[in-house]
Amino acid sequence: MADPRELEDAVAIVTGSVRGIGRAVALALAEAGAAVVINARHSQAAAKAVASEVEAAGGRALVHMADVSEPGAVNAMVDATVTAFGQLDILVNNVALRIAQPIVQTSYDEWRAVLSSVLDSAFLCTKAAVPHMVKQGGGAIVNIGGVSGQAGVANRSAVATAKAGLSGMTAALAVELAPQGVTVNCVAPGHIAHHDRDEVSAHFKARAIPLGRSGKPEEIAATVRFLCGPGGRYISGDTIHVNGAWHVSIS
Repeated sequence: MADPRELEDAVAIVTGSVRGIGRAVALALAEAGAAVVINARHSQAAAKAVASEVEAAGGRALVHMADVSEPGAVNAMVDATVTAFGQLDILVNNVALRIAQPIVQTSYDEWRAVLSSVLDSAFLCTKAAVPHMVKQGGGAIVNIGGVSGQAGVANRSAVATAKAGLSGMTAALAVELAPQGVTVNCVAPGHIAHHDRDEVSAHFKARAIPLGRSGKPEEIAATVRFLCGPGGRYISGDTIHVNGAWHVSIS
């Protein structure tokens, strides 16, 4: 029987963890026994609410407000984590700004904002976290990608570029950090129905999801939890699709 508290004594940072997939991941890691740093840029009340949920799930929580595309803010967040909990074992790079519009209507500032929110934040958080993981003999990094980075999706060029970049970063870092016992993986969700809304994008309307339903944030979170736990320690460098077979369907 699997250990229901397989992440007991582990410490995790989940960026953008006040709603949707980020919140679900934070709760899943807490249910597995981890202490979780709840991160948001502006929504402090929402972050505190998620921290309360983490504690109710049996985990310890720390709220740290930070724009994770800013080097100083990231370094301060990682320092606060290690000061509070003594270590850092897990990093989930979840923050992402999304826009859906034709490239000719996309300004350079919008393009840069998307890439910064996804790629710069993952780079900065990983760079700051890795020394602490290496110091204690290993860790797990999970990047939250997206199906648009793996399949042609109209009007999503900025997001697709950023998410594809995450997959490339994942592969490179998996090889680089393997000797230090750090695994790096990417989870690519498809259409996810959030608890307060189920807005279906045009590409999911045009091509049906083979499993015939939307995904749930908890299904992404379960995959992340597995990759961070003892059962996922020999998986590294992969982009794992959690999208009901949408990315391989042709009709």
